Amino acid sequence: MAQTMKRKYGVGAVLARFIGFIAASVVCGVLAASLVVPAVAAAGLGVSRSIGFFENLPDELTVQPPSQSTRVLTSDGKLIATFFAENRVRIPLGQMSPYVRNAVVAIEDSRFYEHAGIDPQAIARAVVSNLTTGGQQGASTITQQYVTNVVNEARLSQDRPDEVILSGQKDMGDKLREMKLAIALEKKFTKEQILEGYLNIVFFNSEAYGIEAAARYFFSSTAKKLTLPQAALLAGLVNSPTFYNPAINPDKSIVRRNQVLSEMLRQGMITDAEHDAAVATPIQLKLTPQRQGCAYAAIAPYFCDYVSHLILNNPAYGTSLIERQRKLYRGGLTIITTLDSRLQGAAQTQVNGTAGANPDRWGAALVTVQPGTGKILAMAQNTVILPARGKFDTHLNFNVDAKDPEGNDLNGAGGFQPGSTMKPFTFAEWLNEGKSLTAMIDASRRVYPVGFPWRSSCGRVMGAYSTAQNNPELGAADDLQNAEPGFYRPMPINYGLYNSINTATFASATQLDFCGIQKVVDAVGLHSGLDGAQINMHQLGNLLGAIGVAPLHLANAYATFANDGRYCAPIAILEIRDVTGGRLPAQTTECRDALKPQVARGVNAVLQDVMKKGSGVWIEPKVHTKFPVGAKTGTSNNNGSTWVVGYSSGLATASFFGDALEGQDRPGQNVTINGVFYERLDGYMIAGPQWANYMLKVGPLYPRKEFPPPPASMYGTPPSPSPSPGTSTGGAGPVSTGGTGPAPSSQNDGSTGGATPSGPDSGSERQGGGRPPAPPGR
Repeated sequence: MAQTMKRKYGVGAVLARFIGFIAASVVCGVLAASLVVPAVAAAGLGVSRSIGFFENLPDELTVQPPSQSTRVLTSDGKLIATFFAENRVRIPLGQMSPYVRNAVVAIEDSRFYEHAGIDPQAIARAVVSNLTTGGQQGASTITQQYVTNVVNEARLSQDRPDEVILSGQKDMGDKLREMKLAIALEKKFTKEQILEGYLNIVFFNSEAYGIEAAARYFFSSTAKKLTLPQAALLAGLVNSPTFYNPAINPDKSIVRRNQVLSEMLRQGMITDAEHDAAVATPIQLKLTPQRQGCAYAAIAPYFCDYVSHLILNNPAYGTSLIERQRKLYRGGLTIITTLDSRLQGAAQTQVNGTAGANPDRWGAALVTVQPGTGKILAMAQNTVILPARGKFDTHLNFNVDAKDPEGNDLNGAGGFQPGSTMKPFTFAEWLNEGKSLTAMIDASRRVYPVGFPWRSSCGRVMGAYSTAQNNPELGAADDLQNAEPGFYRPMPINYGLYNSINTATFASATQLDFCGIQKVVDAVGLHSGLDGAQINMHQLGNLLGAIGVAPLHLANAYATFANDGRYCAPIAILEIRDVTGGRLPAQTTECRDALKPQVARGVNAVLQDVMKKGSGVWIEPKVHTKFPVGAKTGTSNNNGSTWVVGYSSGLATASFFGDALEGQDRPGQNVTINGVFYERLDGYMIAGPQWANYMLKVGPLYPRKEFPPPPASMYGTPPSPSPSPGTSTGGAGPVSTGGTGPAPSSQNDGSTGGATPSGPDSGSERQGGGRPPAPPGR
């Protein structure tokens, strides 16, 4: 009896307080909601003070678009990856199923279209229920819930998570502010706008913020296609996303769903038949976790990683790294890249098959640039970012530099020794100085002693400049070697290039200004892949590729030949739009004249012969029989880095195969790859077929025009050299074409041999991976 009397006394007192409170707050009846909070009785806030407090509260609420997912797309609209802190996709109300709109109103705020932001009837009902039953029934309208979500989202977006206030943590002051803002919001926005905003911001679970993300996560569907039972289930989740999670508590979620359906029936939103059919429908989840970031990219994870670093390194997207991260992960950007999904698919398929099971973790990479624009059209390698059983995993991007020009991290491997793919740049300077592309040179010489009068008009010595016209300090070669013994003899310089003869390159360099060679290399954008430093062409070893170069920039340098001597910096981002459709800074094509057109045409003429009768003659398939291509093979001295870099008029591609992670000092000798034994790896063996198969497939998608011929004045009439005994087109015999048979003991790539240039400048700089390089070779 005592307990009953106490309860009646308590209820009567509180109801009396409630009635007085409503009377004193005619305009602000919302204050009565404070009684829902058990602590109100102890607050002792008088009526007049309540009104004054309420009237002084701010009524301005800045409704910013909530955190949204950023999408990275190919140039042809295919999804590469998403970035998000909260997985959310904002959509208009018209793209939401009427079922879900009605279900949320029915269960969360049945008088939504009748009240002005707060619902006095709901408040009174909640107070009576809570005080008579001891429950915790709430009275917040959808508008009030929207206000709370907007405020909390703003705090999260500003990296203030400790200021987020959940429903159960609100004190009376918080509740009053919420009500004041809700009233003001109703004056500013229509009901449809408020409902749209609410459904786009509300939390469903850690995988889904907003109704569109929830539909995708739970049903692999869209908000527009949600059925009645699906909509009712999601509407029921809002009250307690964990307790009613159908993936965790299916029985509880069914009970809650059916409660929503009953409310919809009671309010005349659905018929008896619809209700009964929906109640009888089992939960049929089709969970699709929305994993974010490049590790979970649908395609091109390493290109995605490169793009993300371009964003995070660029002050145009925020003055601090935190601001740039916020822009990427919360800004709802649409990033349209240069990637062509057709080329990317072909490149990924090719590199995946190059090394087979690959227990020894050999690296394979392809990257394609479009001549004339610098657009990166494909970027692939035979690895995965996340560790996976039976997969070669690494976070490093084989195709790009380790750092950008400002020293910011690009997550690249730091480049690989390009070997003989550097030789065309010396040849370009030969033509630039007005020499004939068929002139005879003496490739018999193998020794260039200390003090040899190399010419350098700028007098560069170990990175410094002087006024000396002849520079004896460039270094020395004490036993320069070719891959085959029969080529230490006079020969036309074009013959020496397309057969990749080391001694021919050195013989041509004796007649050139090293400052001119330096200018050519700089003009086509080549630099150290490790730190972006200039490749010092006054170091003799760099004539044969001693400094690690990233495949992206090597492909782009060759694109300059294809583009009639005009260099275009590589770009990856075509367009960036924010959530409002506004444009953010993106990359644009930036080109400059790097080589004289006639010089580029002369190089093209000789590099086309590489595939027809030179060091690439054994590469299969024969791409040059389908459309015009120029190319160059390359191999480091220890055979650990092998290349073919080649181009049509529309595509320039670098193909790499070799040791990509072990400091690039693991020899590619006496190795078995994809079931085939190789006494030594060379560019045409594996990198060659990788390039050829890929180019044969994608080449027809872009222009394949004939290259303009060089001027007739570039040609001379030297006698044709006699092939050395037992050789054909430079001494190359039958070889394996990427896994179809055994490799020969040697070939005439010109990038290998036992000796290296010696002296102070013989390739002693550090390179890709941060370890000392192997001696420069072919």
